[in-house]
Amino acid sequence: MTEFRSTRRGLLGLGAVGALAFGLCGEAQAAKLTTKARIVIIGAGAGGATLANRLVERLDGAAITLVDPRREHLYQPGLSLVAAGLKPADYVVSQTTDWLPQGVTLIAEKVAAIDPLAKTVSTESGQRLDYDFLVVAPGLVLDHGAIEGFALDMVGQNGIGALYAGPEHAAKTWQAAQKFTEEGGIGLFTRPATEMKCAGAPLKHTFLIDDIASRGDAKGKYEIHYACPQQMLFSVPIVSEKVRMLFGERKITPHYGQTLTAIDAGAKRATFATMTTDPATGAVVKSTSEMPYDYLHVIPPQRAPEVIRQSGLSWADKWTDQGWVECDMKTLRHLRYPEIFALGDVAGVPKGKTAASVKWQVPVVEDHLIAAIQGREGTAVYDGYTSCPMITRVGRAMLVEFDYHNNLVPSFPGLIAPLEELWISWLMKEVALKATYNAMLRGKA
Repeated sequence: MTEFRSTRRGLLGLGAVGALAFGLCGEAQAAKLTTKARIVIIGAGAGGATLANRLVERLDGAAITLVDPRREHLYQPGLSLVAAGLKPADYVVSQTTDWLPQGVTLIAEKVAAIDPLAKTVSTESGQRLDYDFLVVAPGLVLDHGAIEGFALDMVGQNGIGALYAGPEHAAKTWQAAQKFTEEGGIGLFTRPATEMKCAGAPLKHTFLIDDIASRGDAKGKYEIHYACPQQMLFSVPIVSEKVRMLFGERKITPHYGQTLTAIDAGAKRATFATMTTDPATGAVVKSTSEMPYDYLHVIPPQRAPEVIRQSGLSWADKWTDQGWVECDMKTLRHLRYPEIFALGDVAGVPKGKTAASVKWQVPVVEDHLIAAIQGREGTAVYDGYTSCPMITRVGRAMLVEFDYHNNLVPSFPGLIAPLEELWISWLMKEVALKATYNAMLRGKA
């Protein structure tokens, strides 16, 4: 991965700190490659926009087409701040077209079908796009319908929050959470059993609301519970243990093996599918349980878009209920269709559903795509780099960076301890990362 390591030379101030924490890097500009290759990118979000900007700088004559119906681009790392009342909803909103370079074509439609054998993409209006190379980067979908009794129009009412649903819902989440921080009661925070974008976000929201409640009128009048389907609080064991210790210090009660399946908004009760282990036999016992709440944070199951799941591009033997794209974990190249690459949330790899991961994935896809145009093999490798500025209270965060192997890979070894709650790590999240994210989108970092 040495080709894409961060460079510290010439970077000054807080922006440099944020850039390094985000895995950004500077690279020498290669000479443009002349080609008539037809490249279709599904999705103009973080992955698609970043790759398009970089390809325009690398290729001369290529036909680059992005397909995405979304008019608004969302800075999704900022949703946690909106849902804690720290940023307004418009902090995370820009226009998709703001980030796209000249020289690419945007088709503002949904993709209706992908035929990897015919090498075509069809849109809802019936347009057929032939491709030589396809990059699949549509993001993921939130399966709110999987939770019985829940609907998005409930967010902000009767103590219900759901920050993942977008800026307006994140702002409404704060309305519900703010009432809890002022009045107290039972706060119930959840996460899904599926893979998910930014797996640290449920913990960030839990920590932030606890911290705000502890400083206000609800002090001494509330309790917080965190329910998760897994048997640990974070996928990296050493980070999970640190979070468990922080939960203990702050009297946040974890509930393991609990998957939210239904809510009764009127009664303010949540139903969970519960999995426990029989201590006598070691067998897994399935049951249901209920928990009351005054504030409930809902994060639904997350899956690949339906068109991906129907396209034949998904894994057949893993994540079968979720549909992530089958690809090599190091090159992000499809294992059965070598002209197809996966990028971002939809990629079926063990880690990497964060914006920081996208930054490390894009140069790898770029390298192998350009190599394929030239008729050679690429050399770049993605090793699962994921960055999570884990907010633990207002003004403090842990800069957690790790790879496929659950190794901590800090950008500042010996300078910023990844498992310490630091002000500088908070500034990276709250101030610096948006600027570096924007630079990433433009292909400039």
